[in-house]
Amino acid sequence: MAARILNGTKIRDTIMGELAEQIRGLKAAGITPGLAAVLVGENPASQIYVRSKVKTCESLGLHSEKIELPADTSTEQLLQLVHDLNHRDEIDGILVQLPLPPQVDSKTVLEAVSPAKDVDGFHPVNIGNLVSGRLGLVPCTPAGIIEILRRSGVAIEGARAVVIGRSDIVGKPVAMLLLHNHSTVTICHSKTRDLPAVAREGDILVAAMGKAAFVTGEFIKPGATVIDVGINRLTTEEEVRRIFHDPAAPLEKLRSKGSVLVGDVQPEDVQEKAGAYTPVPGGVGPLTIAMLMTNTVRAAKLRRGIHWTQPVGH
Repeated sequence: MAARILNGTKIRDTIMGELAEQIRGLKAAGITPGLAAVLVGENPASQIYVRSKVKTCESLGLHSEKIELPADTSTEQLLQLVHDLNHRDEIDGILVQLPLPPQVDSKTVLEAVSPAKDVDGFHPVNIGNLVSGRLGLVPCTPAGIIEILRRSGVAIEGARAVVIGRSDIVGKPVAMLLLHNHSTVTICHSKTRDLPAVAREGDILVAAMGKAAFVTGEFIKPGATVIDVGINRLTTEEEVRRIFHDPAAPLEKLRSKGSVLVGDVQPEDVQEKAGAYTPVPGGVGPLTIAMLMTNTVRAAKLRRGIHWTQPVGH
């Protein structure tokens, strides 16, 4: 039987509909949640991400501000801006788009964001809240993964979950969220002995190491749910031929589009062995911005002492 595709775009649209309803309710009470997106320099990918986030805010009726700073901005200048945003009541969420230029101390800047406005969920206070199961703002991609599993009817409680990747942005937080949802969790990394054998123990397998098609069929337990977090762009015929068993269709796409997107999981293998999986693109990606919007609304409510009715991850 063919593996079930977990459609992230469809789930995102459902969440956006629910959020729009909550935002209408807040506006009726005189509250418009606000997000400030800070962009330093002219990184093309960052510009696209920020534009997309601001556009999504507008479509939902959120207040948004895009603050663009020159590439030579110093750590001190950025800290002053963050300080000002922390004290502006109409701003509920502050997003500092990464990567920052090399002269900026990224860690210091991110830690200067008020935990109550840290909609990325990266502040040590919010990470501490996540680990201890307290109410707080949860990193967007891990929160999105939990939403995909829940809304697709995948059993999390009691499942063996294996996470490949130990980053602070995805690997560690998603492991904590799975643990809070009563999975038995194993975190793997480059030093894990016999990684494929450990990965095969997972009823739920999360691939988040940033290596194109690294997870092949030997990593996947037959019938497992595979969540592919990776987004890797292939730009040469050699890469496409190396990764795909049948490269005809991907090569055609490469010639017409100039690149082919693949995740961290070999796309043909996952279709053969998994019970359900997230595709790339159209899987985890769409949920990240949806959860950023959710965090902005959540921050607006938490800052005003309004009961949050839709917990993310907890």
